[in-house]
Amino acid sequence: MRLAKILAISFTTLSLCFGPVWAQQRVIVVGSGSNIPLPLYRAWTAEFNRKNDRIQVRYVPLGTSESIKEISQGIGDFGGGEVPLGEVQTEGTPGLIAIPTFVVAIVPVYNLPGNPALNFSGQLLGEIFLGTVKNWRDPRIAELNPKVELPNLPLSVVHRTPGRGSNYIFSDFLSKTDPQFRVRVGTSPSPPWPVGTEAKRGEDLLAKVASVPGSIGYAEATLARKSGIGYGRVENASGQFVLATPDNIEAACAAMEHAIPDDLLMDMTNPPGIRSYPIVSFTWIYVPTSKGSPVRRDALKQLLKWALSDGQTIAKSEGYVPLPQGILAQARKVVSSLR
Repeated sequence: MRLAKILAISFTTLSLCFGPVWAQQRVIVVGSGSNIPLPLYRAWTAEFNRKNDRIQVRYVPLGTSESIKEISQGIGDFGGGEVPLGEVQTEGTPGLIAIPTFVVAIVPVYNLPGNPALNFSGQLLGEIFLGTVKNWRDPRIAELNPKVELPNLPLSVVHRTPGRGSNYIFSDFLSKTDPQFRVRVGTSPSPPWPVGTEAKRGEDLLAKVASVPGSIGYAEATLARKSGIGYGRVENASGQFVLATPDNIEAACAAMEHAIPDDLLMDMTNPPGIRSYPIVSFTWIYVPTSKGSPVRRDALKQLLKWALSDGQTIAKSEGYVPLPQGILAQARKVVSSLR
């Protein structure tokens, strides 16, 4: 369902249920965005809505690219995703501000007998998703996993549908670490994958991988961890194979904290540091620079301030990595400056 229809239903329901006087007092803030933060945003909206009578929030998972398109057209109050705005905004489109909300990581997930712990380099992942590595007993996999008895199974690649933030993060890392991938596919929320089957949501991808022995894909780390499916260690810029634990994701963010620009938009994949997990990114809330309705703008500011305070505590309790203090302070300044 498109966001415009969601908005129409929300406002009609509000008017019918509460009448004209109460409708003037209650504000429904509607946003759309990436599926990656959906489990946490559901927890956030449930808690925020429970504590607020006047402001209620709805989040619609349309995907990163569609969300940016909608919010750029003035549909909804905010967007969300994992693509730096400079990569998608063009001259003539309304301006957007990006506010990070927490740190995400993408992990390679796979389905093999015995669920062995595997090592992957960026180059190996690039060759797998280009289709040049076709079997789990390929010498390039065995070289990185000498102690694992690899099965004689064909590799079955699963990737996300176009317009997804996870596509952008994963393809950005592969483009940095595999020259052939950079030339043939490149960094994009809609990569021209040469092989594999599609999955719309992260949950769909995990279900497909779980159902087919020998399959491989990629998913957000917390979602993968909770699913129980196998996910691998990835070689970082220091040559270490690291798992996407909260500590290693925090280490990656800390390694880049000094380089965060004032607009809070930066590419974080493949950061320096021995402990850094390399496939990481912020997830951002995209807010129009145009003022719009003062009442709705004020409601959105209250939501963002809460997300950068109480919301960070909830993120950690749900297994996600909250923003480092320095970046959190920058993000709060941006929110306070919204008019």
